[in-house]
Amino acid sequence: MRETRDRDQEGRARNARPRDGLGRPLPYGTPGVERQPEGLVRTPRETVTEAQRLLGAGMPFHAHEVFEDAWKSGPEAERALWKGLAQLAVGLTHAARGNSTGGARLLLRGAAQIEGYVAAAPAGSAAARTAPTYEIDVPALIGWARELAARVAESGGAVDAAALAPTLRRP
Repeated sequence: MRETRDRDQEGRARNARPRDGLGRPLPYGTPGVERQPEGLVRTPRETVTEAQRLLGAGMPFHAHEVFEDAWKSGPEAERALWKGLAQLAVGLTHAARGNSTGGARLLLRGAAQIEGYVAAAPAGSAAARTAPTYEIDVPALIGWARELAARVAESGGAVDAAALAPTLRRP
């Protein structure tokens, strides 16, 4: 048993246990997946590229961390987009861990969050946003999230995160 708490360089409590590809803590000394650096400011293109790489590798928890950095560091007009994408990644994480209820809820919450970024939103409507979407295929992501939410709610079992990873950019 560890007697002291793990701390980061600033002295804040930070769990230093290794993590698996879905972000679950592993025993100390076990090889794990390298974590994403926190607070990294990337361009939107870098954010989407890195998140897509992680999603395709079956690591949606880590993709969520990339989106969270964009959400916290980006302009106010884009925060709902990045927050919604982070929620989609966390929803996929929960679904892959077998938490079908939490996964379905987060997938639907994320879809609702990004809905305002659909290019077809009527001008002047509450759903219309002025932020760019960086070629993110928002309508396809909303459809993916709703379909996966229904699937995991019905099946109740864990899903394969890599096999069901969404494609973020328009073809």
